[in-house]
Amino acid sequence: MKKNLLSVLILVLLVVNIILSVVMMVSVVGTNKKTGELITSIASVLKIELYNPGGVAVTDVPMSDTEVYNMLQLMVSVVKEDGKQGYIIMDLGLQQNKKHKDYKKLGGEEKIAAYDSVIKDTINSVISRHTQEEFQQDTEGVREELLKEIQELFGSDFIYRISISNIKYQ
Repeated sequence: MKKNLLSVLILVLLVVNIILSVVMMVSVVGTNKKTGELITSIASVLKIELYNPGGVAVTDVPMSDTEVYNMLQLMVSVVKEDGKQGYIIMDLGLQQNKKHKDYKKLGGEEKIAAYDSVIKDTINSVISRHTQEEFQQDTEGVREELLKEIQELFGSDFIYRISISNIKYQ
């Protein structure tokens, strides 16, 4: 009799444990979903999440289909937060998709080089809208703004990414 009573008690505790586990899982999953939505909204406000620059669909362009036009040692005049004149010196590369339909008429090193002064003017106007400190804090945002302006300049998105390297502040 004692063994049967003990078995029934264990069975009841097991059923209660399973019910409490299900209740806990339901509440954790619901809370986890709400936490995920909160983190997503915070990240989007802070511009942390990875998103597409300029609202253009990002395509995975293989390196074999990419041509880079390098613009070395660009110097852009900016204002520092203390009001003094500052300079940003950088190397900039325009990554072009060789398989894009507009590449043949607009792309390639020779054709892009013909627009070199216009591209530099666009780069200067975009970067000079920001202070040196803003550029340091949000280089990715400025890069996206540059990409959008250059894509608008060409009227095409065959230039799909801009790389900025060797940044020096003076």
